[in-house]
This record gives sequence, C-alpha cells and structure tokens, in this order.
Amino acid sequence: MEPASAPTTTATTGRASRRNRLLALLAVTTLAAGAAWATYYYGYARFHQTTDDAYVSGNLVQLTPQVAGTVIAVNADDTQIVKSGDPVVKLDAADAAVALQNAEAALGQAVRQVSGLYANNNFYSAALAQRQADLTRAIADLKRREALAGTGAVSGEDIAHARDTVDAARAAVEAARQQAKANRALTARTSIEQHPAVQAAAANVRAAYLAFARNTLPAPVTGYVARRAVQVGQHVSSGAPLMAIVPLNGVWVEANFKEIQLRHMRVGQPVTLSADVYGSSVTYHGHVVGFSAGTGSAFAVLPAQNATGNWIKVVQRLPVRIQLDPRELAAHPLRLGLSMQVDVSTRDDSGSQLAAAKTTSYRTDVFDHYGAQADAEIANIIARNATPPSGVSD
Repeated sequence: MEPASAPTTTATTGRASRRNRLLALLAVTTLAAGAAWATYYYGYARFHQTTDDAYVSGNLVQLTPQVAGTVIAVNADDTQIVKSGDPVVKLDAADAAVALQNAEAALGQAVRQVSGLYANNNFYSAALAQRQADLTRAIADLKRREALAGTGAVSGEDIAHARDTVDAARAAVEAARQQAKANRALTARTSIEQHPAVQAAAANVRAAYLAFARNTLPAPVTGYVARRAVQVGQHVSSGAPLMAIVPLNGVWVEANFKEIQLRHMRVGQPVTLSADVYGSSVTYHGHVVGFSAGTGSAFAVLPAQNATGNWIKVVQRLPVRIQLDPRELAAHPLRLGLSMQVDVSTRDDSGSQLAAAKTTSYRTDVFDHYGAQADAEIANIIARNATPPSGVSD
C-alpha cells in the first residue's frame, strides 16, 4: 500500500501550487487595479467634480403693456421666433389718437399765443414812443403859453389846461412803459421753443404721443415665444403678462453640486458639458461664472426648520452658474430645462468664489425711438405755428 501514497502527495502538491499561483495572480491584479485607480484619482479624478443634477436656464422676457386697451392683433404664436423691435401685439389706439390730436392742437395754440407776445413787444415799444412824443409836444405847448402869460395873449385857464395835458401825457407815457415792461417780462431770456407755456404744451404732446405709440408692443429681444396668454379682442390692463420671449442665444447652465464638491471650485474654472438631448457625441465647453448666494432649501417657499427636535442632516446642494461657448450653442441649440452632464476641472483653484464674479447687464433699445419721434413731431408743430423768427427777446 505504501507505493500508492506517492501519487496522492503529488496531487496535493499540484493543487497547492496552483492555488498559490492564483493567489499571486489575484494579488498582482489587485495591486495593479489599486495602482491604476490611484493614478487615475491623483492624476485626474481629484481635479474634477461632476454632476448630472444640472439643467439649462435662461431669461424669460415678459411682454407686458404699458397702457390698457383692447387687443386687435397678435402677430406671433408659441414656438415662433420674433426679432427685437417686431410689433408682436397691437392694441386699439383710437382714444389715444384723439388725445394726441387735442394735445397737438393745444401746442399749436400755445405757440401762436407766445408768438403774439413777441409781436406785442414791438407794438408796446411803438406805443411808448408815441406817448413820449405826445408828452414832448404837451411840454412845448405849456412852455409857449407860460411865456405869453404876462402879455395877456393867453388866459390862465389855457395855461391850466396845458399843465393838465402835460400831466396826462406823462401818465400815458408811464402806463405805456409799464405795459411794455410787463410784456417783455413774459418773453425775456427765452425763445418761442423754450417758453414755459410752449414747454408745458409740448410735454402734454410728448405724453400723448407715448401713450399712442405704446399701443403697439414690440419684442424687447430676439427670441422664441412661449406661454402666450393673450387673445384678440381681450381687454388687457397695464402690466398684465401677455407672453414670454425666450432668447435662446444667451442660455446658461445651473449645476447643483453637493457641499463637499465646492471646496476647490472657483469662478473661471473650465467646464465640459453634454446634453441628454444630443448625447455624449456633442460636447459643450464653458466656465464657471458664479455661485448662488444660498442653497435651494434656503430659498424654498417653506424653508427647512433645522432648529426642530427631529432634525436630520441632509447634504445640501448649491447652484453653480456655468456660461457656455456661444459658437457651440449656436451649432447645437439648447432649450430651457434640458438635463446636462457637467464636469468642472478644479485643478487651478487660485481664483475666488464670490469676489471675482462679474455683473451682467441687460438692456433693450426698442423703446428709445418713441422719444425721438415725439420730439420731431413737437418741433414740426412749433415750426408751423411760430409766426416771427424764434429768438431770445430782451
């Protein structure tokens, strides 16, 4: 029986050797995997923060009337694009047109009245000269009569009448001087265009013109119409939202990162993004432009009451605003609310989280021409109704 033990020993030795080789292979594989993971983490992963809790955001520009009225035309519908300055909604402007005509007529009347004041300056000057001539003649007559008083050629009554005539002429001169002075006070150091009465009437024309022009609602920006709520024939009040216009060329991404991911995140860091609508084949590039002033729960309608006794810690998320490359955005447009995959490179964390954030300014100039058109209409009315050449009168 002893010779049979040799094969058994050999088999046992073979199994042990095979097990050792497997253990060694497992150890080597584990070490290789650990080394690969360490290389990946310390060389790449620890400098990147990712999240799929990110969505496209943008401006919702509300189209609201500045005056009340009845809608007579709606020139755009949901999903359609409108350009800045296009007349999107029109209101019935009949009442505003009547008010504008009345204001223009009042301005023309005011200009003619002020023109009359300037013309009266010459009239009162001529009247004053005439009264001064009458006074000079009356004084001369009085002197001639007084010279003949001792000869008996004139009576004392004639001399008394001559003195009364001089007094009356002197009073007439003073009255004419005061009338001329009073009229010059209405026209001194001003022109027809700058006269207070004309300016007041011009202000009424400007207000009436703006009220008339505001019955046409232009698109403040170029974008797509959304949430149209206005209908033809509807009476709308001032400030009522009629529709929203979304400028898709200026959208951004709000990525909600966990608290522990924000430690090395700074303004200006590069970001790589992809949209679920296009898949991973389309890559967007952008950079961090700012951090929200508070977490989502802090700005909630009903914020969490952390001081209650049944408090449970929940990891908070902070919205991070990411600006996209405009050229990539034009090539692959995004819509509000689409999901995004975000990868922020935090390798360079020398920047700041708050102080480096820049201020963004939004403006539109579609309403600027209203004032220029009103001023042109006012100048035209003044030119038509001003009789003498306008100028400063002393």
